[in-house]
Amino acid sequence: MNNGFLSQEEIDLLLSGGGSFSENDADNTKEESELSEIDKDLLGEIGNISMGSASTALSTIIGSQVNITTPVVTITTLKELKDNFEVPNIALEVKFTSGIMGENLLVMKMTDAAVIANLMMGGDGKVDKVTSLSELEESAVSEAMNQMIGSAATSMATMFAREVNISPPTSRIWDDLTAPLTDALSDDEPIVKVSFTLNIGELVDSTIMQLLPIKTARKIVSIMMGNEEPVVVEKPQEKPAVTKEVIEQVGYREEVAPKTITEEKPVEVKHAAFQPLNSQVPSKALPSNIDLIMDVPLEISVVLGRTKLNIKEILNLGTGSLIELDKLAEEPVEILVNGKMVAFGEVVVIDENFGVRITSIVSNEEKIKSLGK
Repeated sequence: MNNGFLSQEEIDLLLSGGGSFSENDADNTKEESELSEIDKDLLGEIGNISMGSASTALSTIIGSQVNITTPVVTITTLKELKDNFEVPNIALEVKFTSGIMGENLLVMKMTDAAVIANLMMGGDGKVDKVTSLSELEESAVSEAMNQMIGSAATSMATMFAREVNISPPTSRIWDDLTAPLTDALSDDEPIVKVSFTLNIGELVDSTIMQLLPIKTARKIVSIMMGNEEPVVVEKPQEKPAVTKEVIEQVGYREEVAPKTITEEKPVEVKHAAFQPLNSQVPSKALPSNIDLIMDVPLEISVVLGRTKLNIKEILNLGTGSLIELDKLAEEPVEILVNGKMVAFGEVVVIDENFGVRITSIVSNEEKIKSLGK
């Protein structure tokens, strides 16, 4: 009977006249009694909100409409999951490092991961059933899942009214039912499985799973219910005072050094003096020791233009490829000193070398505009 004790559900059933529990009956209901139905509903609602944020993040990355809905919360084990899994899958494991302590595992089918990787690299998302991913595809999917978990953690931080941080994620391809899905959870350990329906346009209609240890799930429920146990900070014990009675009983006398009475000197208080604003050094004035840094070399570079390409376009670049920049032919180029823009100019040819003729020095407003680009 649960190590010699009855659970609350067993006690309630006995009090209501529902019969008695045998040891086998108690053991069979142990896993299901780990979380109440209210706890499961609360976890489902938390998952629904947090994975809603994750779907928004994924939609931004792949440029397609993403819906993650209908959470279903159940208690299971990794051993039971393996019996019902269709391999291969890709799993992303992260750890909560603050706000909540525990593990979080996100599992996705390999074909769904291939669709996401294809969309991230500029494709149309139409792929056949796949059993493996290239190194580039796995990296792309891991980054997408990382963004999803990060958005979910941010959403949880808002709900919990506390900071929630996660560790750098680790991904693995699970294509062997005998191999461990994660090193942090044993096969027989009860875990919480939150299943979601994943839809990506008309390309994906599947499920995605979030796995949590029971301890982490209970922590989340206690935070949302306001039942989290406060952290008790033990105060250092004070040395008990030696009373006269104690001295008489044990024959102990504590030597006390005589106090020295000193006369305290009055504290001298002065008004703070500030330099007048109108006596500041003019901005154009140079310090007298400017000669000390006149020989320091600075790197000057010229930006002809910029553009953005996706991964597919980068991989298709070759000898003779043309890249269109965001500047017109007659627009001035940017002149940078140690990476900071200081002027605009026009490209000229000096003998057989390129050069730049300065046409204007940038103002503070122009510097701010350039930072916003």
